[in-house]
Amino acid sequence: MSTQQIIFLVLSAVALLSAMGVILSKNPVTSVLCLILTFFTIAGHYVMLNAQFLAVVHIIVYAGAIMVLFLFVIMLMNLNADIEPQKRNWLKYAGAISGGTLLVILVAALRDASMPTLQPGATDIGLIGNLGKTLFNKYVVPFEVSSVLFLSAMVGAVVIGKKED
Repeated sequence: MSTQQIIFLVLSAVALLSAMGVILSKNPVTSVLCLILTFFTIAGHYVMLNAQFLAVVHIIVYAGAIMVLFLFVIMLMNLNADIEPQKRNWLKYAGAISGGTLLVILVAALRDASMPTLQPGATDIGLIGNLGKTLFNKYVVPFEVSSVLFLSAMVGAVVIGKKED
């Protein structure tokens, strides 16, 4: 077994265990911390796929910004199991049945799907230069439209947040 396979198996095992920790944890703060660990292991998978930029963006956006926001919201809400109403048993069964049904549908849909394979010698996949060339050559119009949309959202946020004297 190669080193890359061992790293993949370790990352996968940690990702699965931390995802189970998100679901099974009684404490919401522990659940968020397990979700952050899951995001880091997914970023490790991105690095193994030679997509370093995607891994860094994934860590910055999800583990850095969104999870900190979730953590603050959960800590400010002061969730306790003592004051939370108990869920009915039929809701638990309905959730398990709907989750199992979704799993069966996904397995049936992906069973016959053909996945494209990468050439073994292709080392330029996932590099930031190729992403930039693609964004500014092939997708320049959607890129510029989205930048104008983000600019208008920022101007709108400043106008709404501005205090009137």
